[in-house]
Amino acid sequence: MRGRTITRRALLAGSAATAILISSGVLSKKGWLEHQADAESLQPGTGGEVKVVPSTCNACSNKCGFFAHVKDGRLYKLVGNPDHPMSKGTLCARGHGFAQIAYSKDRLTAPMKRQPDGSFAAISWDQAFAEIGDKLKSIITEAGPEAVAIVNDPRPNGAYYSNRFIQALGSPNYFTHSVACNGSLAAGYMATLGAGSFSADIPNAKMVVFIGRSYADGIRPSSVLNLANAAERGAKIVIVDPRLNNSGIFADQWLPINPGTDLALLLAIANVLVTEELYNKEFVASSTVGLDEWLPTLKEYTPAWAAEITGIPAPAITTLARELGAAGRQGVIEQGWRGGFGCQYRNSFETARAITAVNALLGNYNQSGGAMLFPGKGFGALDKVKFPGTPAIAAKKAGLKEYPLQNTGQGIANIIPVKAREGSIKAAFFYHSNAAKGYSNPRGWEEGIEALELSVCIDVQMSETAMLCDYVLAECSYLERAEVPQIVDGRQAGVEGRFKALEVIHPETLPGDEIFAGLAKAAGVGEYFEFTCDELIRAQLESINVSYDELFEKGFIPFGEPWAGVGKPVTFKTPSEKFEFASKKVAGIEGLTLHKPVITWIEPKVSPEQGEFRLIGGKQSIHSHTMTTSIEALMEISREYNMERIWIPASRAAELGIKDFDLVEVSNDLYSSQVRARVTERLNASCAWLPNHYGGSSPYLTEAHGFGIPQMEYVPMDFEPEVGPAMTHEAIVTIKKVNA
Repeated sequence: MRGRTITRRALLAGSAATAILISSGVLSKKGWLEHQADAESLQPGTGGEVKVVPSTCNACSNKCGFFAHVKDGRLYKLVGNPDHPMSKGTLCARGHGFAQIAYSKDRLTAPMKRQPDGSFAAISWDQAFAEIGDKLKSIITEAGPEAVAIVNDPRPNGAYYSNRFIQALGSPNYFTHSVACNGSLAAGYMATLGAGSFSADIPNAKMVVFIGRSYADGIRPSSVLNLANAAERGAKIVIVDPRLNNSGIFADQWLPINPGTDLALLLAIANVLVTEELYNKEFVASSTVGLDEWLPTLKEYTPAWAAEITGIPAPAITTLARELGAAGRQGVIEQGWRGGFGCQYRNSFETARAITAVNALLGNYNQSGGAMLFPGKGFGALDKVKFPGTPAIAAKKAGLKEYPLQNTGQGIANIIPVKAREGSIKAAFFYHSNAAKGYSNPRGWEEGIEALELSVCIDVQMSETAMLCDYVLAECSYLERAEVPQIVDGRQAGVEGRFKALEVIHPETLPGDEIFAGLAKAAGVGEYFEFTCDELIRAQLESINVSYDELFEKGFIPFGEPWAGVGKPVTFKTPSEKFEFASKKVAGIEGLTLHKPVITWIEPKVSPEQGEFRLIGGKQSIHSHTMTTSIEALMEISREYNMERIWIPASRAAELGIKDFDLVEVSNDLYSSQVRARVTERLNASCAWLPNHYGGSSPYLTEAHGFGIPQMEYVPMDFEPEVGPAMTHEAIVTIKKVNA
């Protein structure tokens, strides 16, 4: 593998070429070559006024910084912000491509209302606000504010305005997309670290182990560059993944683990570190609690035990543990995200805890090359008259009783269709959230949304969720609006800004802040939104002593000197203020039947029988779930390279008489559909891998409609016990060749 490592120069060159291809609007490499001369006419100096505006990408949650170059009022180029910690001067293909959303033929251009026959008709904003407000007030009067919920896929304004709106109504039911992303990870980390995430110090690590995560399929440009540089300087990179993902080019070793068994591998690594006394005794003694409670259980989890479960030979597990022990504080299990355990299995919460436990045994927290717990920084207090606080809320968030181990800040969005069918949630708002397509089983979501008395979707395009709602409120694209600043934590923390680059293209679309202000006024809580987004931006920046004009010029402003916590003692935000091998949070919750204070082995919920496959899925580098599949340039790449195909292990394909590009039928008791096969050696023999972007069913999204098959249709409406996320890899399918 090392011989095929990409150099930093080559990586940057490749990124630049991809950027040119995507941002040009030309839909293939051949087309781009044929149109280079035309592209030259767009450069500065060839006539027309050019302005440069800092912004952040909206193609995924990384929000990489860039400068939008606008000529004669039209976007023609994005340039990565060299000072932004996520982009480091470049953008991925997905980021360049998603900018086309501003000019997409599939854009929503006005607010819409569902008609009795199921079709949609454009209405005025006044009508939309009035009707939604009246219905909302009626529901709150009859059932209380806790009968209302909101889901948002967090972006700057989404996180602020949707949360403020639901709190102004008096409801605790604010949810994010984490149930299909990192919900289990964050909940598990909270139980041991008291924090929902940490960061691997890859630039200084001697050894990095990835559990199901792929930077090269992510993509955050700075992360890919860090990984490439680490590989070049000789750090050992290990990928634990049923699939040899695209980060494999940087790796020394691939362990094709049986899906859903990462927990067993981690427990065995911990076993070796402890029994062979390879762990950091000083750190464990000074900064942890509960190891003595864990030891009787941990001793059972030997490499031989784990080998039977994971499919990884016991000697390989022992060697991996010893290598981590030798790397010590400069060895790290990377933090993951959605990847292999963010929300995938019945044991995802335990897998997250086990990752932090191995890092604790290495003593690597806040050590160079280890696991960094960067301090968070927030905005200061704002003028209480101009920005009044919302009322205190006594009611508990829906789903907290059923899933007490959840990360309460994110909530369990999949509880909405459950509670809607029960009748306790009667109204739901979806802000840039395609919950019905990407969070769990679409039919379950459809039934839940249909049971609501009021459903409202705020989006730039007619997603599958929007198609189910009573009202669809058309927002302008992220390039046509300014949004609240966001603080970026890290070794060099700072604040980023998203400013308006384009004038509003469709006059009957509004920015999200104005939509929420209109809804709030109509619902009788307008007093909490009597300020403009610009006033809020300026007030937030003033609260942290950052100049609006300087941020508008630079896009990212660092906060003073870099963080100086490396090598210093760690105070964890747990009840004990130490790392907890035995979680006081878990111990303090009555009625738990699956999870225990110490980390224990939990099997995946389902396992494939003879002739079956576990269906797993993941991201491709040019897409972000279902959101980007309406982008013409990105979907042309998908089509040109047949990226919608299902990956089938070569040995299993041979048994079934399936060859590369054969049409196959993928079925279970929930769904059946057909797609082309990709036969490969890069996959564990027990599973099939499906990119989870495709299979669009909204006819309004012409690029996505009918291309590929949808992973979530095969996933039951079933959630991780006591934690709540979707268990999106707990699905079993059969695959057969479709005879011509």
